[in-house]
Amino acid sequence: MRTIGVDVGGTSVRAGLVDEHGQVLDTARGLTPPEETALEDVIASVVRSLAERHPVDAVGLAVAGFITADQRGVMFAPHLPWRAAPVADRVAERLGLPVLLEHDANAAAVGEHRFGALAGASVGLMVALGTGIGGALLIDGRVFRGAHGVAPELGHLRLVPNGRPCGCGKEGCWERYCSGTALAATAASLRPADAPPLTGRKVAAAARTGDPAAVRAMADLAHWLGEGLAIAADVYDPEVIAIGGGVSESAELFLDDARDHYAKTVTGSGHRPLARVRPAQLGDNAGMIGAAVLAAEKLG
Repeated sequence: MRTIGVDVGGTSVRAGLVDEHGQVLDTARGLTPPEETALEDVIASVVRSLAERHPVDAVGLAVAGFITADQRGVMFAPHLPWRAAPVADRVAERLGLPVLLEHDANAAAVGEHRFGALAGASVGLMVALGTGIGGALLIDGRVFRGAHGVAPELGHLRLVPNGRPCGCGKEGCWERYCSGTALAATAASLRPADAPPLTGRKVAAAARTGDPAAVRAMADLAHWLGEGLAIAADVYDPEVIAIGGGVSESAELFLDDARDHYAKTVTGSGHRPLARVRPAQLGDNAGMIGAAVLAAEKLG
């Protein structure tokens, strides 16, 4: 069975045709618009572009938001326009294909557990650094969703009281200090006011060349990543933590420092086993792959 996984993020919509071995055979991409009907149109468009080239049986959508227990609707998405929206049914009607929804970090964690960094972990935690932070917890390979399907929303842990405002309505959330968006914001605060704006990817590229502001911004991200990982480890005590999302493509610039800060900050430091903190092996395809795997299993 061949399925399409679609990663619906705050800045882009990426679709991939995925086979049973977790290989992405073909891809399509579009930009994320701010209005829900337009967003569903983009999702349908990228899926159709793949379906025109390949036979497709089902579609899995990895969404940065709260998913209903039946995996048909989006309750709330901080960086997307959906609120109490029956997304799966509306997209399925457009495409004439069965559609399943999953939280993007849950989907990425499933992909990494089947084919990547979380393989074999009895308790595995996924931290996906992209536009924001997605979190997922797997226990014996199964997604832990909490009582209402929204756990664990790690990106909106408040790390800094009265800190940077967040799209969720709070201030000081972890993802406002540790994400691609946060990396760009930190770099901007360290540069002249009239300097051209940078994306997180451009900050990472500048850090590789030794740009002082970019290097400091990357060090700040490493600090906050370690800080948040220590809190997550205190709560969940995972065996393995996989760091994924688009920011993980630059893991060599921050992950060692983040590991060190996590190891020093976690409760009982020096007197307890530590989680192995690994880069996600599937890169930013993990959400697509996991969504496609889940669609194949549940809709096949």
